Amino acid sequence: MELVEESPYRFRIDRHDPMRVPGVVFASRGLLPDVAGDRALDQVANVATLPGIVGASYAMPDVHWGYGFPIGGVAATDVAADGVVSPGGVGFDISCGVRLLTADLDRAALAPVLTALMDGLDVAIPRGMSRGAVWQVADRAELDAVLRGGSRYAVERGHGVPRDLDRCE
Repeated sequence: MELVEESPYRFRIDRHDPMRVPGVVFASRGLLPDVAGDRALDQVANVATLPGIVGASYAMPDVHWGYGFPIGGVAATDVAADGVVSPGGVGFDISCGVRLLTADLDRAALAPVLTALMDGLDVAIPRGMSRGAVWQVADRAELDAVLRGGSRYAVERGHGVPRDLDRCE
């Protein structure tokens, strides 16, 4: 897999058959998957072959091997051009994504508290539906309400605050 470095944080996989569009990876060189040990970049190229794909097959900084579609992969398809909705693109994992948190600390000050911070985030961030989850979906009707209402539904039930709605995708 050949990556073309467009900038320190943007790499391109040039389009080649059967790819319909190029692949674009947003990551620092240090975050790029190991081509020999992680086939996520192959999956980025594979997603670029989807019918109706628009623009490019994208990969975020957390890209890693997934179920056909790389975890951290993003793609848009045009249904009018035979586009598809890929279950792999919607996601099989829970709590796998990129978020930006800011703090008034530099790297040296963060290092001694990083493990405690990560452990605290692990406890504080609700995710999943298994035993111990902070929110149990009671039945099909509630699941439908969650899917229709999205983050607004969650905030209305105390799983967030109104300002969260301004900061979610």
